[in-house]
Amino acid sequence: MVALHAGAGARETRRGGDRVRGRECALAWIVLVVAGLFEVVWAFAMKLSEGFTRVWPSVVTGVAMTASVVLLAYSMRTLPLGTAYTVWTGIGAVGAFLVGIVVLGEPVSPMRVGAAVLIVTGLVMMKLSGAE
Repeated sequence: MVALHAGAGARETRRGGDRVRGRECALAWIVLVVAGLFEVVWAFAMKLSEGFTRVWPSVVTGVAMTASVVLLAYSMRTLPLGTAYTVWTGIGAVGAFLVGIVVLGEPVSPMRVGAAVLIVTGLVMMKLSGAE
């Protein structure tokens, strides 16, 4: 918490508070990236579940979905809604796209790659926007 009284002590408290806030923000970003990676896991597991007809991929889907949303919610305690949600869905979309190509042998086309590049560009712009 930032001290409200004036003087040298208040400046020290503010600087210490800025450091704490910086660590909270860094942690929120790390947690958000992990949440996005769990989104990739659940999307892949859902594909393997064959419409939830296979037990273990279905279980992995549910656990990864829960972890992803809980971590997203945690990161939103610090990060703005629009930034957190956009980055989370972007990591999931691009990650699922890459898993589809690398693991499942899905087709690669210039249009699909261009779309993925635009998503990543949007993620970078969102991070650089200074929202948090």
